[in-house]
Amino acid sequence: MESFLNFLGESFSLLTIEAIGGFIYVLPIALVFIFSHVWLLHRRAQFFESQESVLLEIRVPHDIPKSPLAMEVVIMALQQTTGESTWYDTFILGKSRAFFSLEIVSIEGDVRFYIRTLSRVRKFIETQVYSQYPNAEIIESPDYVTHVPYAQEGSDWNLFGVEFQLSKPDPYPIKTYIDYNLDKDPKEELKVDPILPMIEFLGDLGRGEQAWYQILVRANRGKKDPTTPWERDWQQEGRDVVSEMLKDAKERSGPPPEIPGEDYRYSLLTEGERNVTKAIERNISKLGFDCGIRALYLGKGESYNPANIAGLFGVVKQFSSNDLNGFRPKDYTDFDYPWQNYINIPLFKSTVGVPFFSSKGKRTIYKKWKFFDAYRKRSWFFPPYERKPFVLNAEELATIYHFPGRVAETPTLKRIESRRAEPPADLPI
Repeated sequence: MESFLNFLGESFSLLTIEAIGGFIYVLPIALVFIFSHVWLLHRRAQFFESQESVLLEIRVPHDIPKSPLAMEVVIMALQQTTGESTWYDTFILGKSRAFFSLEIVSIEGDVRFYIRTLSRVRKFIETQVYSQYPNAEIIESPDYVTHVPYAQEGSDWNLFGVEFQLSKPDPYPIKTYIDYNLDKDPKEELKVDPILPMIEFLGDLGRGEQAWYQILVRANRGKKDPTTPWERDWQQEGRDVVSEMLKDAKERSGPPPEIPGEDYRYSLLTEGERNVTKAIERNISKLGFDCGIRALYLGKGESYNPANIAGLFGVVKQFSSNDLNGFRPKDYTDFDYPWQNYINIPLFKSTVGVPFFSSKGKRTIYKKWKFFDAYRKRSWFFPPYERKPFVLNAEELATIYHFPGRVAETPTLKRIESRRAEPPADLPI
């Protein structure tokens, strides 16, 4: 018995020594990793604080004969990858490629379109918009978010927020304007524009109500998941999905007949599978963007109507398809079970800007503030509210953000009264 106890003691001592030795080797590596991560966050915070942004409101005439393809051309110009060319730019200077915020907003039923961009690329964005919409009017606008004193002392504003994600992997496309035949420029009275349900919902809000939709975009460079060190190429992921479908079809149907010069792989697929593979191949053939979508519904005092929360979710349903992709909630400012809304006692002001509400504040209050602050800071790709992005191509983005034509009869949609025109060349001075 004594020898067995001695054996256990010696084994424990050896294991302890090995564990301490391993810890000594691992600790410096862990500290270097933590320091580099904190350093990168610090440098990027400094870089973004030094960058000036501007909010541009875009107004267009009532008669827009162009299809959403015009907006697709504008969005392709947002594919800007400069800023992360070298490790020195990324890790020492903290630079990052530009990101943009495409926003559709209703202020008491007054519907407006915005683009938030860095001041240094403002002229470039304006020229791209004018190139496709020469009669548009672009004006610099104050940030509408600052006009809502949410969570401030004496404020009676309430809100509901939601963040969206794709229901399937990135290579599967959502239902786009091409699926609605808008690429063929049909007659105005025959158009079925998928953005109209959103415009109608926003235009139906009343006094003291607001709704904000925010689509954050930046150029996709293959590395989609910031939580891992491995790159994930969404286009290669799409090719893998198609290959797997063809492989499954072959195993299901047996070997196809071998005829020189012909590919019978697709003939083994069902009609639905063929449509899916064609949609995926078309999707990955276009420029991709890292994206995040966030929406808020706000109401002042008794004007806050919980019934409008369903509209916040419902206006993206028309972009969904059972066989392909769609949007579904990722997170929102509510909880499924009452015990999730535990008491939160904020003893100090948080570094992310959470105000001191009270010693009896609940988790819902804290979560609503985080959604409001994340929207205000247009934060998705970087702290303090970093989220995992998904990928949409230019065609998909143009579907969920474009200017509707005369088919949109919403009277509160902000437009310009007449077209812009140059003065005659022979006008006397």
